[in-house]
Amino acid sequence: MRLMDVPLDMSFAEALGRKGGDPADAYERLIMDVVRGNQTLFMRGDEVEAAWGWTDPIIAGWQARGDVPKPYESGSTGPGDADLLMRRDQREWRGINP
Repeated sequence: MRLMDVPLDMSFAEALGRKGGDPADAYERLIMDVVRGNQTLFMRGDEVEAAWGWTDPIIAGWQARGDVPKPYESGSTGPGDADLLMRRDQREWRGINP
C-alpha cells in the first residue's frame, strides 16, 4: 500500500495514472483482496454488530411510522426531499459534475 496526498476532488486515474489498461471494477478488486487475504476493506464481526446496533433503531423507527427510504434515479442528486431538508436550513448541496 502506498499513501499520498491528493485533492478531495481527484480521480484515481488523474492522481495515480492509468498504469496500462482499465482499472479493475470494485467487485474485481474486492475478490482479489479476498484471494490475497487482504482484510483492509472488510469489517470485523464486532464492527458489524456495532453498525447494526446503530442502524436497527433507525429502521425500527421507519417501520413504526410506515416510512420507507425515498427512491431516486441512479446518477441523480438524490430524492427531492433531500433538497427540502437543505433549503429548510438555508443550505444547498454542492452540484455534481459528471
